[in-house]
Amino acid sequence: MLNEERRNKILETLAQQRRLLVSEMAQELATTPVTIRKDLIVLEKRGLCQRVHGGAILPQSSDVDLALTEKEHLHSREKERIARVAEKQINDGDVIILDSGSTTTAIARRLRTRRNITVITNAVNIAWELAASENAVILLGGTVREKSFSLVGPISEAAISRLMADKLFLGVDGIDLEVGYTTPNLLEANINRLMLQSAAEVIVVADSSKFGRKSLGVIAEVSAAGQIITDDKIPAGVHQRLVALGIKVTIA
Repeated sequence: MLNEERRNKILETLAQQRRLLVSEMAQELATTPVTIRKDLIVLEKRGLCQRVHGGAILPQSSDVDLALTEKEHLHSREKERIARVAEKQINDGDVIILDSGSTTTAIARRLRTRRNITVITNAVNIAWELAASENAVILLGGTVREKSFSLVGPISEAAISRLMADKLFLGVDGIDLEVGYTTPNLLEANINRLMLQSAAEVIVVADSSKFGRKSLGVIAEVSAAGQIITDDKIPAGVHQRLVALGIKVTIA
């Protein structure tokens, strides 16, 4: 296993369990505790974990802004299932918005064999995924964020405010029942809020690790979405409260 592959496995374990022991991680990855400790040093320098005696925990800050290339390795199976369910909700002739993110990228990949769909996006990588497809792609302008390959700022905000879509598929970094949908980057939060206003239907696509997390940039309250597509590890209490709020929860 390559160094980055091993570190991505460590990050995935942290995202799921919020803590890990060096000894258990070494056994699971068939390597030595010394190697795991070195990996944790590297990840801590990147701000992705906090080392503690015998292991590591998630950083105390909830505003770690992971690169898209790192996010794609986290909960990848769940994201693929979510993308499969989301794609089935897209009809020929639909105008949809895909914001930047690893789950929305998975949706875009499933649309490469579809046709007659108009996709509005602020993600350079999503536009590239669909460039050779038989779909219309509208790429919003703006300033490129290196980590997410997204376009943000006044130019992208002005562009989305002049467009309307049937459905928005919104990926988020955190879902807190009191705070709402959040993301670490304030410029991303701004463009996401405008996307909400430009769509007739809002569908949040997020794996279950996003529940109970919150970040600096608040996009909207939970009730702003009509549907959440997630996986079967969503906490039962959260599921029940969302349904009580009138939000459709679809398990992929």
